[in-house]
Amino acid sequence: MSAEKEVKKTAAEEYTIKFIPPQGGDVKTIRLPKNLLKYGVASLLAGALLFVGAFSYAVYSTFLNRNGAAEIEDLRQVNSIQQEQLLQLAKKANSLQEEMNQLKKLEEDIRRLSGAQPLQEDKAKEENNSGDNAAVDPATHNGQGGPLTSPTVANVSDTLALVEQGLAQRRESLTALKEELSKRQESLGLTANISLPGGTTPAIWPARGVVSSPYGLRWNGSDFHPGIDIANDMGTPILATADGVVRVAGWNDGGYGNMVDIDHGNGIMTRYGHAMQVAVTAGQHVRRGQVIAYMGSTGFSTGPHVHYEVRINGQAVNPSAYLH
Repeated sequence: MSAEKEVKKTAAEEYTIKFIPPQGGDVKTIRLPKNLLKYGVASLLAGALLFVGAFSYAVYSTFLNRNGAAEIEDLRQVNSIQQEQLLQLAKKANSLQEEMNQLKKLEEDIRRLSGAQPLQEDKAKEENNSGDNAAVDPATHNGQGGPLTSPTVANVSDTLALVEQGLAQRRESLTALKEELSKRQESLGLTANISLPGGTTPAIWPARGVVSSPYGLRWNGSDFHPGIDIANDMGTPILATADGVVRVAGWNDGGYGNMVDIDHGNGIMTRYGHAMQVAVTAGQHVRRGQVIAYMGSTGFSTGPHVHYEVRINGQAVNPSAYLH
């Protein structure tokens, strides 16, 4: 009795698979334990689920990567378009600045031909070009330089602000010229030049020479020049334009070559670059008109000149307002 129960129990725990040939022959029988078959089916299902999950994740990751790459490419294209637009705007601002300079030159010619009183800034320029400066040939002394920086929104805005300021000055000056000519008065003569108050405010030219590169955008708007370049012979003395303390005196890796920085207090600092030789040391107190260096062509430079900057609270401003 127990043997029959054992046989029934064994039969109940197994599955039998028989292979019957279509044209007779031996019947092949395979017996699979119930537990083995159950685990096998479960493993197959688990494997199928893992495969489906892995495949779905791979498809999702590929989609995300393609999406991210497309977004990055779109951002690159937008940035490229914006850079091109900024460059075009910089070129336009540079063109306006050049036209403003031509308009000023035209007014100077009219005043000279009509005998009208020269512009105040022209008088300062003439005084600076007197003596040794009169012998400086602009065609020979045309050195330029300074740090190479691409135009930014701030640079272009600064240049456009200068153009706007120049328009207002030209309008006012031409109105005065019209009144003077309409009254048919003779020239009133040159007025005395008034220096800026205080020895710590830049108020003189840093060197004798010709301005070979002004402040603002240049080279068709591809570069913003944060100062002015004054060109002359190698070794021409460079002067401190105001009293102050030397903060930097020596080589600069940013394109200025041999450079001197002078702190004048109240957030005012002046910079003199591309010197052949520096004549002061850091920490030294200097007076306006004192020789601090000698003109050279070190750093990013195409010829002997001094790159002169005026900075207010670290921001470069147009030095022309401080040249007397």
